[in-house]
Amino acid sequence: MRAFGLCLVAGLALSALAAGADTGLRRLGQRADLLGWEAVGRLDHTDGAFCTGVLVAPDLVLTAAHCLFGPEGARVDPGRLTFRAGLRDGQAIAEVRGRRAVIHEDYRDRSENALARLEADAALVQLAAPIPAATAAPFAVGRPVPRGGTVSVVSYARGRAAALSWQRGCTVLDRGEATYALSCDVWFGSSGAPVFETSSGRARIVSIVSGGHREEGESLAFGLDAGRVLGDLTDALRAGRGVFPKEGFAARRLPAADANREIGARFVRP
Repeated sequence: MRAFGLCLVAGLALSALAAGADTGLRRLGQRADLLGWEAVGRLDHTDGAFCTGVLVAPDLVLTAAHCLFGPEGARVDPGRLTFRAGLRDGQAIAEVRGRRAVIHEDYRDRSENALARLEADAALVQLAAPIPAATAAPFAVGRPVPRGGTVSVVSYARGRAAALSWQRGCTVLDRGEATYALSCDVWFGSSGAPVFETSSGRARIVSIVSGGHREEGESLAFGLDAGRVLGDLTDALRAGRGVFPKEGFAARRLPAADANREIGARFVRP
């Protein structure tokens, strides 16, 4: 979900697994609380809207594709986005403006096929400058978690936008070939939030939140398999496929010592 507009995913058949192992949200309001989570941040739009994002490289933020579309369906200019790593009560570990972005090639923002939209709801925002790993260490992708397994989620949301909240344990209610249904507590602004597994000891991303809802006190979240899309997005960014905005080159002519004579040498700059 996003403050840009809720992506409510419906039509998935869910099992009635009990989520008895689920934990509540813990607010990461102190600097010490953020240790290990610095690479999760708030992705802010200049109009006041926000999503959640996570560093997967020093200059690459993984988030939900629908976060890069405005209410009217137009793409959001990445230059109007700012990633605030580890933001808590107005202070961030690092703040960097977006430079360009790529959306998964199969994503269609206005598609009526909710499942297909969910499976491709991922994007990479390249930052204008890298955030050093010593400041905020990027996360790697982890192993898929089976139905009934436990994951955790770190996110911002409406009503808790000032600091990250960590849900240490929530349940994988169901698994599709490329999707997760989760009992995690997410809300508007949680779109793009990383879902983690810890089988190797360090948290690794298995999914990113796309949408969800609350009903009768129960939370239901939907996310895609991060491992299936991250490689595609990285390859597209490197090759320039679907990357926006396009970056051209402007020629700049240098004046000669003799103002009446043109030297023809040109320097190019991005």
